[in-house]
Amino acid sequence: MSDVTLTAAVRSNLSTLQSTSNLISQTQERLSTGFKVNSALDNPNSFFTAESLNNRAGDLSNLQDDIGQGVSTLEAADNGISAISDLIDAAKAKANQALQTDNANERATYEKQFNELRTQIQDIAKDSGYKGKNLLAGTGNDLEVKFNEDGSSKLNIGAVDFTDLTSGDLTVGEVTESVKGSAASLTVTGATDGSTTLASLGAFEDTDTLAIDVDGTTSTLTIDATTTVDDLVGFLDDNLDSTVTYDGTTGISVAAGYENFSFTYTNNGGGGADGAGVADQSVADATAGTFQSDSSINSAVDELTAASSTLRAQASTFGTNLSIVENRQDFTADLIKTLEVGAGKLTLADMNKEGANLSALQTQQQLATSTLSLAAQASQSVLQLIR
Repeated sequence: MSDVTLTAAVRSNLSTLQSTSNLISQTQERLSTGFKVNSALDNPNSFFTAESLNNRAGDLSNLQDDIGQGVSTLEAADNGISAISDLIDAAKAKANQALQTDNANERATYEKQFNELRTQIQDIAKDSGYKGKNLLAGTGNDLEVKFNEDGSSKLNIGAVDFTDLTSGDLTVGEVTESVKGSAASLTVTGATDGSTTLASLGAFEDTDTLAIDVDGTTSTLTIDATTTVDDLVGFLDDNLDSTVTYDGTTGISVAAGYENFSFTYTNNGGGGADGAGVADQSVADATAGTFQSDSSINSAVDELTAASSTLRAQASTFGTNLSIVENRQDFTADLIKTLEVGAGKLTLADMNKEGANLSALQTQQQLATSTLSLAAQASQSVLQLIR
């Protein structure tokens, strides 16, 4: 079948109508996707350039997450230093309080409190990590923060060791605590060796009890027919942080270092007291502790002052590192935005423009349709003449 012959006017108007329809389809696609370049077919140069920019923006976004984790790690270390600084100040206050009294027992109390604060300093240092990285825990905790895709731009942050106050980067010597009280003795007579039962000595009988009161904490041994001297020594040794000895001659000896310490023997069985005696422990002056000497206290104060300086210096170092990392975090965020905007300039559609184009094309389509209809009417007029 031969092609239909169209007049020049009809053919021209049909071509215009087809072109307008294609432009309308293209404009509708841009309006629906928001992009003027949806594939390499639309504009190869713009498409691949924008893709490269978006890929780099994506890589930097992944780095941005790592940079944020670096910020959190530094903040955790800074929080730890702040808390440690407060404890250092508290320990220094305890040392100064010890200087202001001549009472040996009061100084012994400050010694104990000083050591408790020292333990907390180490514990806080150990707890200042973030996601397995602790800048206050020394070896193995150095932090590397990368700022660009190939790692050529980065910051290495060295960790310090505040978890060991004897050999780490922060020195706070442990105070030797004073021994409070002299030795107490519980005399057991008539026992040939440790396997001798207490009941056989004639003083301790079934259901008798022996209580130990140490700083307000009481432990009790119930004595029965099978309880031996070794059982008694074991009981004392288990419940006293001291050396308990028995030699069969001088009896059971307890070297006690407690502020409040006593034996209390209750003879519930009614037996005699010839075979055993109980000596209540009176509290003597504290001796031998670090804080018993003014010069030793002053040395501790000097050590704490040096520790405060170390903490301030390290806080400054970490503060500088944090400023750098936060600055790069902000810079990276801005760069990502620049890359995305640049890609958008190449591919994003101007919605106002495309909306106006669609309206104009629809009007043009209507005009082309009307013109095509008029061109067809000319041929119909010829047909009327033929008829």
